[in-house]
Amino acid sequence: MQSKATSPKEYLNELPEDRKEAISKLRQQILDNLPNGIEEQMSYGMLGYVIPHSVYPDGYHCNTTLPLPFMNLASQKNFIAVYSMVLYSKKELMDWFTSEYVKRCKYKLDMGKSCIRFKRMDDIPFDLIGELTAKVSAEEWIKIYETAIKNK
Repeated sequence: MQSKATSPKEYLNELPEDRKEAISKLRQQILDNLPNGIEEQMSYGMLGYVIPHSVYPDGYHCNTTLPLPFMNLASQKNFIAVYSMVLYSKKELMDWFTSEYVKRCKYKLDMGKSCIRFKRMDDIPFDLIGELTAKVSAEEWIKIYETAIKNK
């Protein structure tokens, strides 16, 4: 579900009541742990955390007018989603995340390549998402990204 909101505040205000608290807590964990050089904005109709053109002028290779994506947070129809591009690109981080997740949550991890889905609002590892956010600097993400693009 892509939102038409033009700001994070507007996005939060339009959330259903049963999602506001969880999204707000996840957002705060992300903001509290966001590496330097990464900023929050609306991206793809959800809360986006991106490396802006002022830091990485090349932008996203799929559409260079867009900043380089780092992470997104969204309220989808049946779940809350955290999209971490770094998880998809860095195996050691994926291994760390999946091993930590089972230690902190009582339900099975529901995940795609970069999408972590939370269907139960009472079993979201907020602190783990904060730790994930802080694991890779903007500079390191740019290096990982450029290496992946150049190898295609």
